[in-house]
Amino acid sequence: MKRIHANISEETQEVKDRRRGRIDLLHSRLNLLSGKDKVLMTMYVENGNSFRQIARLLDVNETSVARKIHRITRRLIDGEYITCLRSRDKLARGQMAIAKDYFLMGLSIKKIAEKKHWSIYQVRQAIMKIKSLIGNNE
Repeated sequence: MKRIHANISEETQEVKDRRRGRIDLLHSRLNLLSGKDKVLMTMYVENGNSFRQIARLLDVNETSVARKIHRITRRLIDGEYITCLRSRDKLARGQMAIAKDYFLMGLSIKKIAEKKHWSIYQVRQAIMKIKSLIGNNE
């Protein structure tokens, strides 16, 4: 990469490079999202809207938008769901659905149990099994 300014320290350049890498990673993983999360992240990452602009459009508090975007960003960058996708041959279809809801969409165990009409215990056991299966691949 060509340096624009000679007086930029190496440390500053490394921070900028890391930030660019995270943004590129977010761009590549946006298609994993769906619904409101995808719209919100597209507005922020691809369109470059600020928290304030998004909050005005949605008629919500700016802090709420910032928290939501940070949570989604953390889940996308964390990569636990990506690890599940890479190990999908070891996981059943139902386990993949639970992994998506839990690791990518950020749903609680209680919400997943309500959605699947399972007990909280069954969902917790399924998540523990998924974690053990994908934990061996890392």
